[in-house]
Amino acid sequence: MTFAARIYSPRVWPLFALAAAPCLVNANSAAQSQLHWESPARLHETFRKPYHGTFTLTDKGVEFHSPKRSLRFLWTDVLTFDLAGPAALTITSYENRPLHEPGNRRFHFTLARSMPPDIAARFAALVERPVINAAPQSGTPVITEVPAHRRGRFGGSNGSLRFREDGVDYITSETRDARSWRWSDLQTIANPGPWEFRVTGWREIVEFDLKQPMPVELFDRLWNRLYANDLNLAVHPESDHR
Repeated sequence: MTFAARIYSPRVWPLFALAAAPCLVNANSAAQSQLHWESPARLHETFRKPYHGTFTLTDKGVEFHSPKRSLRFLWTDVLTFDLAGPAALTITSYENRPLHEPGNRRFHFTLARSMPPDIAARFAALVERPVINAAPQSGTPVITEVPAHRRGRFGGSNGSLRFREDGVDYITSETRDARSWRWSDLQTIANPGPWEFRVTGWREIVEFDLKQPMPVELFDRLWNRLYANDLNLAVHPESDHR
């Protein structure tokens, strides 16, 4: 039996589908309750000693306060963030870089407290735009879980892919490799063969070797979820079995 690559683009879904299903509730509605989380932190800036202060997340935005340096971003000021491990955070703002350098300005923090997965999920929901989140929630309900190896330049890591109704997690002891992707973080998914899986996010591309083959039915179900989210459509359970 020959397995053909299954690679799809969420930008070519038939337009008639827009009228065929009701709209989903905005994902941000789940994050409207009060948020307050803080940690001692260091702010790193080029050619300067780190600033020691307090990093705070609230329902209004992000703050950092120290005796010599303070920052405050409303959620509309935050373009994206990279949580590379639970204690290493980079926030990219819409602010221009200094001295007419190209690109947006990035702010690098080292947190003294690891950001809990539920707080990281709230952080991502409030930012709304695609992010890189290395703090997956291990206790959330899953469709299924598949042991996997994440490919990397220096050997990669071993863990498991957890497929959820609202996204994909990669759980591993290598914290920098761990990921939690919402469907809104993903551009495409691919299953070139039964032992491979590829995530193409708006912020990164990650490839996995699967330790168990992925059934065609599972991939189709995941793709239905990704498609529905991309076009803000409701997916009913019966639509998974065609």
